[in-house]
Amino acid sequence: MFKVRTHNQIALQGLERFPRDRFEVGTELADPEGILLRSHVLTPEAATPRLRAVARAGAGVNNLPVEAFTEQGIVVFNTPGANANSVKEIVVAGLLLACRDLSGALAFTQGLAPDLDEPALHDAVEGEKKRFAGRELAGKTLGVVGLGAIGARVADIALQLGMSVLGYDPAISVDAAWRLPREVRRQENLAALLARSDFVTLHVPALPETQGLINREALAQLRPGAVLLNFARGPIVDPVAIAEALKAGRLARYVADFPETALLGLPGALLLPHLGASTEEAETNCAVMAANQLIDFLEHGNIRNSVNFPPVVLEHAAGTRLAVINENRPNRLGPALSVLAEHNLNVIDMLNKSRDAVAYNLIDVEGTVTEAVLEALRQVDGVLKVYHFGEDQR
Repeated sequence: MFKVRTHNQIALQGLERFPRDRFEVGTELADPEGILLRSHVLTPEAATPRLRAVARAGAGVNNLPVEAFTEQGIVVFNTPGANANSVKEIVVAGLLLACRDLSGALAFTQGLAPDLDEPALHDAVEGEKKRFAGRELAGKTLGVVGLGAIGARVADIALQLGMSVLGYDPAISVDAAWRLPREVRRQENLAALLARSDFVTLHVPALPETQGLINREALAQLRPGAVLLNFARGPIVDPVAIAEALKAGRLARYVADFPETALLGLPGALLLPHLGASTEEAETNCAVMAANQLIDFLEHGNIRNSVNFPPVVLEHAAGTRLAVINENRPNRLGPALSVLAEHNLNVIDMLNKSRDAVAYNLIDVEGTVTEAVLEALRQVDGVLKVYHFGEDQR
């Protein structure tokens, strides 16, 4: 029976995906094969001897030591697209908040004395409403930075709202390109997008190369009075530079899901408490998707939506299954296959893929895989981890 330790509040629909006759799921389990979490921060010390995989119910994995886990052959999953609709909708809310001053208008009406009679209330409303006049989204240009699952949806709904849409993503995948509405005009670089947009929305992951993507230099490219939205990750922007741009009037509004000390109380900074994926539907979708991926890997070795290993899905028709993780260098897999031959294990089916520094091999063999076979595979130079998917998978 597999042990799966959970952190955070995982939606019940996700927890119910684990068959109770094959999985033990709980918050206090020691030395698990799998971990399922949301925003809980793990350190490299979480890699206990039996740990095989960590599933993040969400897209970002900056709370996980991905590099350290990779070196130990631990697969890290995320759930791209599971919360895309939730984030898309809050981006639309952010656009409306930025151009209509709805928060100011709400504060005004909530501050009216409750004992006003109808004529006085009417006069107060009509006398002050001009303070909250805004502008429409239709006819304006939205620049979308990052054209993945969320960015593509934001681009699509912006077009439906009558906006022109520019897009920039130097790492766009083929699948993402197919999802993108054809009306989106792709830009060759970030500077071009910033210079041509009335509104800019960020949808890129938090990576070393995206940290501080929006800095003083980038903000200088914006049209005066532009609006910037960040529902991606806090480190993508330089908050001090954002504050300076707001004070100088280069930015009219900064709408973000990540409050920063430098921006608190600053006019023009509309900061939300990380609500992008905080809907019942998004939490359920992420939990179910993460659980399904974890189950498929622990039981069959299949990898879908990993951030550190290649996608590998192989139908298990017959035989005993092994997963061999090795350094992605020449002459690493051959010796492992030789071990199988030396123990009279015939390879029925096999799939090999690599990603960066690691290679992942799913191998179905005919014959009995003993502990001696597994130990011999572990001793092969360059092999990081060996997993057995037989009757005793522990």
